[in-house]
Amino acid sequence: MPRRARIRVLAVALFTALLGALLPVAGAHAAARTVQGGRLDWGLKSSFQSYITGPIAKGSYSLTGGAATTGASQFRFHSATGTYDGATGAFTSSFSGGVHFVGHRKSDGSHELDMTISRPTVRIAGGSGTLYVDVVSKVKGTGAVTSSRQVPFATLSLGGINMKGDGNAVTLNNVPATLTAQGATSFAGYYTAGTALDPLSLSVDVAPKKAAAQPSASATKKAEAKDEKGKDKKDEDEKGSSGKLQDGAVDWGVRRTFREYVTGDIAQGEWKLGDGAQDGGALFRFPDGEGSYDKKKQTLDGEFTGSVHFTGEHGLDLTLARPTVTVADGKGTLRADVTSGKKTTKDTALVTFAVRSLAAKDGLVRVDEAPAVLTASGAEAFGGMYRAGVAMDPVSLAVAVEGDVALPALPDLGSAGSTGPADPSPRAAAAKPAAQGGSSGLSGGAVAAIAGGGVLLVAGAGLAVVRMRKRSSADG
Repeated sequence: MPRRARIRVLAVALFTALLGALLPVAGAHAAARTVQGGRLDWGLKSSFQSYITGPIAKGSYSLTGGAATTGASQFRFHSATGTYDGATGAFTSSFSGGVHFVGHRKSDGSHELDMTISRPTVRIAGGSGTLYVDVVSKVKGTGAVTSSRQVPFATLSLGGINMKGDGNAVTLNNVPATLTAQGATSFAGYYTAGTALDPLSLSVDVAPKKAAAQPSASATKKAEAKDEKGKDKKDEDEKGSSGKLQDGAVDWGVRRTFREYVTGDIAQGEWKLGDGAQDGGALFRFPDGEGSYDKKKQTLDGEFTGSVHFTGEHGLDLTLARPTVTVADGKGTLRADVTSGKKTTKDTALVTFAVRSLAAKDGLVRVDEAPAVLTASGAEAFGGMYRAGVAMDPVSLAVAVEGDVALPALPDLGSAGSTGPADPSPRAAAAKPAAQGGSSGLSGGAVAAIAGGGVLLVAGAGLAVVRMRKRSSADG
């Protein structure tokens, strides 16, 4: 074979080897997939919570945007949205909900300490992570109000976490967080940069590979149930303002401090939902409403399905099931079957709430977050833990008086949403076992090494070609 032909054959062979090495890498970089539902649990800083509610600040906190509490000192943010690239490990997810802290009440009724943290977002790329939040706060000392969106509030320590994978969920447990300089400024000057914050945990659902984005498992179940109900009741569509309820749900969280007691250090317990009840983080949804509504009389009678069972230490064993709601003369009453131990009391009036109007809009009658107070029989149901007249969680009610009317959506906690705090095991990431792309079976590092070697080989081949051509010229 002529020398020039041999050179061409060698070059083609080397380039072919290079392409073969690079193809698995190209296959590994598939398009990022959609994050579609999930929750983030974070306590901000537990000592700050203690300070707020302690004898110095004498303050409190309230939850906004559907945020909830979980465990002894964590806040739960919901309805994750974002993207995840399993090939690179790049991850971005924003969550809904917020927490409003107040303390050091002044004579005019305002507070010297007034801060809201909301909409946390986790971004991870290249082995580093950052937590961003929206912050509205008063500067310590001056009282000037500042409002900042998506402040890089904390750095996340990801040592040992492999974010690569091809599963349909991403889970991070107890990831250490450290306050940034910008976070310290937004924190109203109460802490300095470098201060350790509470660790965070998250669990989100990810759209399956090579498939259109699907609702999270929890949302899918709700949609399927709604579809079936819609089919059964489609022929019952009533355009009138009174008559039979087509669908409905009542949302009630019982009482935030009771939920914290159940999952906290004292009771060390949990709750379980049954018979179709759904977890909305800061509330429980009891669905499948049936009953009647009368616009002229401003009355409503609704029966709902579902149950919540609280258990824990010190004899905690309480079930609330099959709630009903009646509204008449501007007053609503929520009742339920109450089981304490082995004793069940049917149709127990638990709370009452004021109702200004029962007007239907777009086929839906709604009562949104009506303040509720405990009844005498409700106080007895809780074993005397709370006195009659104490404020309980607000009641929300939505009933359809026409067919094919969608009920308000619940906060989406994802398929891994749970009632308790995150697993206290050492921090870890789980997007299923790490799987690098391509069918070669090689790790990403190995593929990169092969690709690098290929480039070096080609460079060497180029040099060989030049040298051989020079020799050929000299010989010619």
